[in-house]
Amino acid sequence: MVRDPLIFAATSDLAGKMRGKAFPSRKLEKRVKSGVGWVPTNGLITCFDTIAPSPFGSLGDLALMPDPETLIQVDFEDGSAPERFVLCDITTTKGAPWSCCTRSMLKTAIARLKACAGVTLNTAFEHEFQIKQGPRAGGTAFTLESFAAQRAFGETLMEVLGRAGLHTDSYLKEYGADQFEVTVEPQQGVVAADQAAILRSLTHMTARRFEQAITFSPITDPAGVGNGVHIHMSFTNAAGAPITYDPAGPCGMSHTTQCFIAGVLKYLPQILCLLAPSVISYTRLTPHRWSAAFNNLGFQDRETAVRICPVTATDPIGIAQQFNFEIRSLDAASSPHLALAALVHAGCQGIEDNLDAPAISEGDLSELSPKALADSGYVRLPESLKIALDAFEADKVVRGWFPDTFSQVYLAHKRAEITYVEGMTDSDRYDAYAGVY
Repeated sequence: MVRDPLIFAATSDLAGKMRGKAFPSRKLEKRVKSGVGWVPTNGLITCFDTIAPSPFGSLGDLALMPDPETLIQVDFEDGSAPERFVLCDITTTKGAPWSCCTRSMLKTAIARLKACAGVTLNTAFEHEFQIKQGPRAGGTAFTLESFAAQRAFGETLMEVLGRAGLHTDSYLKEYGADQFEVTVEPQQGVVAADQAAILRSLTHMTARRFEQAITFSPITDPAGVGNGVHIHMSFTNAAGAPITYDPAGPCGMSHTTQCFIAGVLKYLPQILCLLAPSVISYTRLTPHRWSAAFNNLGFQDRETAVRICPVTATDPIGIAQQFNFEIRSLDAASSPHLALAALVHAGCQGIEDNLDAPAISEGDLSELSPKALADSGYVRLPESLKIALDAFEADKVVRGWFPDTFSQVYLAHKRAEITYVEGMTDSDRYDAYAGVY
């Protein structure tokens, strides 16, 4: 059958979805220069395809500007059409970054980090997802048998990711029912978020070829575990040397690392709506789920918002090369670009304000009284999307990190999502999110 190969011009939008338009692949060079038409109100499309009240209405025009360095062309060699897509920046018709372009906002945050600290950010995303397999059997956590049952899927996925230019690290059967995890190696700056968006798309495309349904939904069963997106971070200087580690610092944190993490923890309640942006995200962010319920730092503790990760090296150089910290409050309802931008801005604020190193939390914070928790310097993170949005809206510093109109658009977008699901039963709500992610 004849075909005119198409390339999908994609943007990771405020709902964490890859949206855009396709064009003939033979016109790539032209589209890199002229872009593909887009509409401001498209930014108000929720994950459920409703449109939030838009300040733009039917007015205005934008352009999706393909970045040829992100072009993905993967042939599964199964007789189906190869997958072709490219990530884009969204610009005005005059070429300026659009106020709600997640990729452009991340570029701004990365530039701020370079300016205030002179460092390069290295980031690795870990994604958890579930394969819907009907009735759930017990005794499958981390087992060889459950891995083997999905070996073909996993091996195809890892090969496809490799062909797309991602450096794969691991694939495993996770603890949860039908839950798996896929990880890739760290990348610098915007590339890490680009690859996170690419990984989610290629995982769905692989599942479709196996006639399986998967979901990255934050949680599918309140009695089970959630699906998180863990971000590992480290820094290098202009010479490429690692500077995250300092043996004289608390738990090995360099001064830059201390200030950056302090900024993340200080502003985490106000940016949480950008990291965990679905209504059901807050079921996952509760104590004893190995996620993040408080704005605390832990040393090799998976029940903290930020975790100092273990290293296997014993010599100082090896330790410095491996040393990193992990942020555990994200999920895949977020745009990786927007989530990373928020975290980097928070870290930059900590560096610019020279915040003191955060203390390492000890014990179960959920057992503390509100007064004891406050006296310890911790806060319970927002327990609903509504509360998280209110915290974001109330903080002028945080809103100031982002372009004009972004806050208005994002708040309208997410409040429309709340309205859409508020009349659903709990079961229908979890099913709805499992379907869209």
